[in-house]
Amino acid sequence: MCDIEEATNQLLDVNLHENQRSVRVTESDLRSESELLVTIGATVPTGFEQTAADEVREKLGSPCKISRDRGKIYFVISLESLAQVHCLRSVDNLFVVVQEFQDYQFKKTKEEVLKDFEDLAGKLPWSNPLKVWKINDSFKKKKAKRKKINQNSSKGKINNGQEVKIDQRNDKKDFTSHALDSHILDYYENPAIREEVSTLVGDDLASCKDETDESSKEETEPQVLKFRVTCNRAGDKHCFTSNEAARDFGGAVQDYFKWKADMTNFDVEVLLNIHDNEVIVGIALTEESLHRRNITHFGPTTLRSTLAYGMLRLCDPLPYDIIVDPMCGTGAIPIEGATEWSDCFHIAGDNNPLAVNRAANNIASLLTKKGKPSWGLPIDAVQWDICNLPLRTGSVDIIVTDLPFGKRIGSKKRNWNLYPACLREMSRVCTPTTGRAVLLTQDTKCFTKALSGMRHVWRKVDTVWVNIGGLRAAVYVLLRTPEAFVHPSEQDGERGTLW
Repeated sequence: MCDIEEATNQLLDVNLHENQRSVRVTESDLRSESELLVTIGATVPTGFEQTAADEVREKLGSPCKISRDRGKIYFVISLESLAQVHCLRSVDNLFVVVQEFQDYQFKKTKEEVLKDFEDLAGKLPWSNPLKVWKINDSFKKKKAKRKKINQNSSKGKINNGQEVKIDQRNDKKDFTSHALDSHILDYYENPAIREEVSTLVGDDLASCKDETDESSKEETEPQVLKFRVTCNRAGDKHCFTSNEAARDFGGAVQDYFKWKADMTNFDVEVLLNIHDNEVIVGIALTEESLHRRNITHFGPTTLRSTLAYGMLRLCDPLPYDIIVDPMCGTGAIPIEGATEWSDCFHIAGDNNPLAVNRAANNIASLLTKKGKPSWGLPIDAVQWDICNLPLRTGSVDIIVTDLPFGKRIGSKKRNWNLYPACLREMSRVCTPTTGRAVLLTQDTKCFTKALSGMRHVWRKVDTVWVNIGGLRAAVYVLLRTPEAFVHPSEQDGERGTLW
C-alpha cells in the first residue's frame, strides 16, 4: 500500500472512530463503509473539463466522465479517498451524486412534471450519499474549529486589561501529538496540499473533549437539520422554471426527511441539476468554491486558482523549469504554480506597483497561513515593463499569463499595440524550440492579428475556449520555434516600445 492510501485510510479511521461516540458500529461496519463506492460530481472551469479529468485519473486513479453539461465531471471513488478529493486543484465545487437519470422523460404539462419531481424525492437512494455528507461535514466542523483555534493562538485571554501572548511552542506541541502518525503530513510535503489535508483532519486531541460534550448533548437534544434545494437548469425545452422545480422537489424532500427549510443558514444543500434530458440529484460537499484557496488580497481582475492550475497543466512543466507570469496581477498563476510544481522556479511580475504589492502580500499570506511557520516557496515578485523585461535572452522555459481584456484593465485600442509588443518580448526571453507559452485573452481578434505577425517565432498548437465571468475567452497554447530572436533595432534600426 502506498503512502497516500495509508494516510487516507488512517484519516478515515479517525473520523469514523469519532462517529462511534454517537453511533454504535462494528469493525466490519467500518470496513464496509470505507470500501463504499460513491459517485462524486465536480464543477470545473468551463473548457477545462478534460484537464480536470486527467488530474482525477492521475491523482485518484479513478475513471472520469465528462458531462454533456459543460463545466462538470463525474468520477467514482471509495469513501476512504474523500479527503484526497478535496485536494484536487482543478475543481471549483464538489457534490456526491444521489442518482443520475441519463434520459429523463419529462411530461408534457408543467403540473405533471412538478408532480413527478415530488414523487421522485421519496424514491431516491439517499442512504449512502448522506453517509458521505456526514463524514464530509465532520471535515468542515474540524476546519471551523481549527480556524477558531488559530485565531486565538496569537492572543490569550485578557488579563488585567492586557492581552497575554500564548506560547506558540505549545501549539506546535499539541499539533505534533496528533492522533495520526507523523508520516501522513510528511507525505503531503507540498505546502498547499499539506495545509488542506491538515485542515480537513483538524486537531483531534484539542477538540476531543468538546466533541464528546456536543455528542452527548445531541443525544439528549436531537437537532433537526436545515436544508435548501438548488436547481441548476440548462435547456430551452422545459415547461417549468428552476425556482418551480426547486420549490416542489424541496417540499417533497422536507416531507420525506422532516427537515426544516432554510435558504441561507442551511446544513444540507440538495442539488437538482437539469441539462436537457439529463437529471442529476446530488448533495453539496463544499460551501464555497475551492478556487479561493490561495488569494487573500484581490484585485479588479483576479484569476481563479482553478483556472490558473488548468493553464499551467497545459504547458506541462518539467523539473527545474523557469516559469514567468509577466502580467501577474494578484499572482494567482505563479502562486498556484509554486504550490503544485515546487520543483520549478516561478517569477511574478507586473508594471503596476499595486498589483505587485498584492502579489507579494498573497505570497506572504500563503507562507504564514494560519500562523504556521514558513515552508518557503520557489517564487519571487518584481515590478517591470512587459515590453522590456529584465531577463536574459532565452532564459525562460514557460510563460503563462492572463492578458488584459481591454475592459476593466486597459482598452481594446491599446491592445493593438500591447499584444504585438508582448509577443515580441516573450519570444526574446523564451528558449527557442523548447519554450512554450499559455496566454489567456478575451480580445481574440486583436491577439490573432498580433500572432499572425509573429509566426516566425511562435507556433500555435492548441486553443481552449473558456468562460470568464460570462465572457467567451480563449487560452492559446504556443510553442517557441527554433528561429533565433532578432532585435527590432537590427531589423529596422529602431527599437519599438509601447509607450
